[in-house]
Amino acid sequence: MKALTWHGKHDIRCESVPDPEIQHGRDAIIKVTACAICGSDLHLYDGIMPEMRSGDIMGHETMGEVVEVGRDNTKLKVGDRVVVPFTISCGECFFCQRGFYSGCERSNPDRSKVTKLWGNSPAGLFGYSHLLGGYSGGQAEYLRVPYADVGPIKVPEGLTDEQVLFLSDIFPTGYMAAEFCNIQAGDTIAIWGCGPVGQMAIRSAFLLGAARVIAIDAVPERLTLAASAGAITLDFLDEDIYDRIMELTHGRGADACIDAVGTEADASASWDSRIDRIKVAMFMGTDRPHVLRQAILCCRNFGTVSIVGVYGGFLDKIPMGSAINRGLTFRMAQTPVQHYLPILMDRIQKGEIDPSFVITHRATLEEGPELYKTFRDKQDGCIKVVMKP
Repeated sequence: MKALTWHGKHDIRCESVPDPEIQHGRDAIIKVTACAICGSDLHLYDGIMPEMRSGDIMGHETMGEVVEVGRDNTKLKVGDRVVVPFTISCGECFFCQRGFYSGCERSNPDRSKVTKLWGNSPAGLFGYSHLLGGYSGGQAEYLRVPYADVGPIKVPEGLTDEQVLFLSDIFPTGYMAAEFCNIQAGDTIAIWGCGPVGQMAIRSAFLLGAARVIAIDAVPERLTLAASAGAITLDFLDEDIYDRIMELTHGRGADACIDAVGTEADASASWDSRIDRIKVAMFMGTDRPHVLRQAILCCRNFGTVSIVGVYGGFLDKIPMGSAINRGLTFRMAQTPVQHYLPILMDRIQKGEIDPSFVITHRATLEEGPELYKTFRDKQDGCIKVVMKP
């Protein structure tokens, strides 16, 4: 089969690889009908995630048609259309039983490696390094899905691939980011990053009752899309974000702040982000947390900072004095996608949201390597790429 494979920093190739096979009785094989490039895939593209190996298959936003089912899987049958969560979860361990599927204790065979870095292991993930299981990803013609009697959700009749594909990651992640904010009537929510997850967070915040959403970015197309949802947009290259948020909230600060950027914050944003970039380049730091610092400072007393942007290591110069003395609450997680799937599928079916609004580029797998670069460099108005093998 054809697949997009990783061969080093900025080196993604479309090449032939062996077809996946059933390895366990609970597995399923799906023929991929749609997959996407995620913002967190760019961390792999940029070479900042350790334990990637040449030839690893990329991708964790995938859906398709079941073509083979393991002998112990009674949930799925050949011909089912399914969306596959990016988190791989057994459904039986301590965390899965409590709905914290992204903390699954069984699905990461490389847990001893990541425990040395993070103190413990999250769930295994599709297409995201040999720290998190070394699983083949879904930017391919076929995908093996472990624990397929727990993860995938069947797609109801009448919904297109593009309407439901993003249930695999960015829609639940953006929704969780907004849900973490405990939104009350009249609240103002500030969101850093208007990429795909940020766009979902904007619309989710309004769905959950926010009165105002302040969307922060510097890419014109992203700001235009955010404004079309009703957000107040701020360009961080043109104005001081702290001063404008304080002006908009009469000096109080946003009720909650969402970091939908993570480790690769724009190095042109401020002096501290430039220093972060230098430290990373000189191997004196692992992440660039400018957005998280700003979100803390812009949040009102006893407000919430919601973090869904991906960080990988140790963060420097975080203003914990501000957070502690002003009573901030931090909420963060890799999304337990399975928890959100029924809720969000229902919202899509009711017509409350159509997540396909975020798609700007449709392509084949063969066009994927070039579109990684287009997406990374924010060229051609690229916000979200969907590929149809």
